[in-house]
Parts: sequence; C-alpha cells; structure tokens
Amino acid sequence: MKKIAIAIAAIVSVAMLQSCTSNSKANAGMQNPTTESMTAKTELASIEKEDSEMESEVKTTAAKIATDANTINMQNMQEAFKGETTASAKYAAYSKKAEAEGHHEIALLFLTASKSENIHANNHKAVIEDAGQKTPVITPEFSVKTTAENLKDAIAGEGYEISTMYPAFLTNANTAGNQLSLVSLNYAYKTEQKHKPLYEKALAALQNNTVKSLPLVYYVCSTCGNTYDTTAPKRCGISMTSSEKFIKITNLNS
Repeated sequence: MKKIAIAIAAIVSVAMLQSCTSNSKANAGMQNPTTESMTAKTELASIEKEDSEMESEVKTTAAKIATDANTINMQNMQEAFKGETTASAKYAAYSKKAEAEGHHEIALLFLTASKSENIHANNHKAVIEDAGQKTPVITPEFSVKTTAENLKDAIAGEGYEISTMYPAFLTNANTAGNQLSLVSLNYAYKTEQKHKPLYEKALAALQNNTVKSLPLVYYVCSTCGNTYDTTAPKRCGISMTSSEKFIKITNLNS
C-alpha cells in the first residue's frame, strides 16, 4: 500500500509540473504523456497487480487452513465416538463384574456411567453424520479384571479425557468453527469431570470396606449424559434439560 501511495504521488507531481510549464501548449491541443508520467503509471499498475496476487494467495491459504481444520475435527469426532462406544461397553461389563463380586453399589455406578457414555457416543455420531460422513462399526476391546482394577482403569481413562483428549478436541473444533462438535464435545468433557470423582469415591469405599455407604440411586441427563447421584436438580447443570427427561437408575435392569 505504501508503494501505491508513492506511485500516485509521483503521477500527481508530474501532472502539476506539466500544468505549470505548459500553459501555452495546452491551447494548441491535448499534451502527450511524458516519459515520467508513463513510468509512474506503469509502476502503479505493477504494484496493484502484485497486491491482487497477494490477496488471492492469502485467500487460498485461508481456505486450505479451513479445510485442514475441518478434516482434523472430523478425525477427532471419529476418535471420540470410538472411545465413548468402547467406554460404554466396558463399563457395562465392569458393572456385571462388580455385581458378581458382591459390590452392588459399584455395579450401579458402572451401569450409570455406561449409559452416560452411550449418550456421548450417540451425540458424536450425530455430529459426524451431519457432516455427511459415516461412523464405522466399533468392536470394543478391553479386559475385565477385579473391581478394584476396573475402577483404577476407569479413573485413568476419565483422567486422560479430562486433561488431554477433550481439551485438544475442543480446541480443534473451535478452529474449524464447528458448533455442533463444540456442543457434543463439551457435553462429554464436562460429564467426565463428574465421573472421575465418583469412581475415586467408589475405589476409596472399596478399599475401606464401606461400599454399602455408596449411593443406590443415579440420574443421567438424556441430552448430555451428565450424571447425578442420590438426588437431581430441576434442570441439568450442563444442557439445561428438564429433570423429567433424566434416566433414573435404581437397579441393574434400569
């Protein structure tokens, strides 16, 4: 832009000089452009061409960045869908193991988490399909161990999602400008922050032989998977969904 200003100033200066020194020739007809005037105009045209090419290059680069961001976001959504689908199946299996070991209260917690993770998986799937893509058939892979080990695995998994996976995915979704991804990922991210302390509380109770003190009633928001124990508010603290739409879990057949 500075070059353009200089070129324009040159043209104006030449024109003013011609006007001051050629009054007599003006009456004889139109004055032919001087060499200086033509040079300045040529330089201006060249600068304008360069600016136009630069603007086009910037737009092309921006479009490429947007495309790359969308690709990364969809890859994240596919990974999140796979993770939540696996977690749902794993926690359902952990629930059966806890019940078999006589830890009914922990079995209820795992069942509750399983339903919550399934809601997350379905939300992620909806975002993927809205983008015109399909989700693959997932075959969950995991090992069922003792209830204590299963709780430790659950705590580690939730910790990873809270500290690493979902924060990164949310950043990428924001870069891509995908609002549906942001909503779905945020639902899961905030809910996992509720699950981790519930698992930690259950593990402590198991280690202290106070499992019977754990809750026997859980509520899951049908919109975002948010989880409450014992009692539920009138509306979900994450999605604002009415408690009338919550899934109440009081037994393993819920």
